[in-house]
Amino acid sequence: MHNNRMTMAAVLLALAATGAAAQPLADASPAIYVEGGQTLHGSANSDMAGIGVMLPWLSVPGWQGSGRSFYWDLFASQWRGPLNGDRRSIAQIGAIATWRYRFDGGASPWFVEGGIGVSVMDRLYQTDDRGFSTAFQFTEAIGAGYSFGANGRHELSLRLQHFSNAGIKKPNPGENFVRLRYAYRF
Repeated sequence: MHNNRMTMAAVLLALAATGAAAQPLADASPAIYVEGGQTLHGSANSDMAGIGVMLPWLSVPGWQGSGRSFYWDLFASQWRGPLNGDRRSIAQIGAIATWRYRFDGGASPWFVEGGIGVSVMDRLYQTDDRGFSTAFQFTEAIGAGYSFGANGRHELSLRLQHFSNAGIKKPNPGENFVRLRYAYRF
């Protein structure tokens, strides 16, 4: 199953890369997205599925024409991890302050981004090999992506995201996800 997901991710990124080059990009417009991903623990992987909105913040002085932008990422997701031979689900909501850099002074369809934020879960995350001690988590994300279609309204990105409570309470094993995101800008 893991190989099928990786193959699907590679096909989606290849299709995006062969699409029409984006015209002036729509980073200043809101977007909705869906994403999916998993941890990389071998046979003890946790999966996640999420939805969210990207809300641009337009009041960054001096950033026009620089390829830099900022947006708020508000999300809801569900994690499913192995626990005692079954899969346990955990709901999560959060917000991430995200900075994006688009190459070629903002004209490129390629971008990189990073952000920091917070999230809260409806119960403690517990799997066969990991257990959080708090439902509140900090999160950091980095990613790279490609915009395509008319005015760059479609985006595919691959993201790495870390969750931990920053040592507020022990144990604090943290969790890392690899995520594939599709976003549509209005």
